[in-house]
Amino acid sequence: MHHLALATAFAALMTSPALAGKVFVSNERGNTITVVDSETWEVITEFAAGNRPRGITASPDGKHLYVCASDDNVVRVFDTETYQELHTLPSGPDPELFVLHPSGNPLYIANEDDNLVTVTDVNTHTILAEVPVGVEPEGMGISPDGKYVVNTSETTNMAHFIDTTTFEIVQNTLVDQRPRFAQYTADGKYLFVSAEIGGTVSVINPEGGGIVHKITFEVPGIAPELLQPVGVRVTSDGKKIFVALGPSNRVALVNGETFEVEKYLLVGQRVWQLAFDAEEKYLYTTNGNSNDISIIDVAAEEVVKSVQVGQQPWGVVVVSD
Repeated sequence: MHHLALATAFAALMTSPALAGKVFVSNERGNTITVVDSETWEVITEFAAGNRPRGITASPDGKHLYVCASDDNVVRVFDTETYQELHTLPSGPDPELFVLHPSGNPLYIANEDDNLVTVTDVNTHTILAEVPVGVEPEGMGISPDGKYVVNTSETTNMAHFIDTTTFEIVQNTLVDQRPRFAQYTADGKYLFVSAEIGGTVSVINPEGGGIVHKITFEVPGIAPELLQPVGVRVTSDGKKIFVALGPSNRVALVNGETFEVEKYLLVGQRVWQLAFDAEEKYLYTTNGNSNDISIIDVAAEEVVKSVQVGQQPWGVVVVSD
């Protein structure tokens, strides 16, 4: 009995619910943030977030929520417990996407209209640098060691590697049409850049900037031009790559070793951005045209739930309590 009781207790521990937390979703048209409980998947609240909130991220300690209020030309900072706005950060014009240095400071912001990456100190609320990049900068990624930040320019079709010490571009990699997102693997070995119109994800070796593979997508019955890669997320072990495929309403699951697509998961309409929870147990997708998020069980590789949020959800981040 004793061994059985131990085994039962161990089994209960292994199947215990994920860390409690909150899923924050920016609603581009609704001008709000929807907050979803990551355990019950119930909507907790919705609060105003300025005009056209898009990019969204959180401080490493989970206390501060950063939101690109694109039409207000600022980054708004909220308390993740009270949902009160604490202050704003200078962002340059039309901030769309950003990435935080692994240390939590500074913030690297893509200014779509001004062809700049703005570097903002989140403590002093000052701009440290403005880095000229290609036309219509959008995607932002940062190397795990924090030494390089990558911007993708939608019209120039390039990934720009910026030295975070000198703020100089040290390398440019030409990718396919309209690159939207840049994501490193946790070990820094690869950088993935999605090309929305090109319909590919370039697998780049950051050492030298060469493209080592191009991931392509094909779904029976779906027109190729609807397979538009946008958001990309990779599990920390590098084994699974998830790619949001826009108006095809699919998320592709790609093998992180062979770079072959293993399956397509049907989600909501116009799937845009993706975010894991802290344990990488679930992946959350924003579906702009169906006004919901889909929740993917990462281990089971299936969609388990959809939750209605606000108008035209764009970005998503998960904060653990």
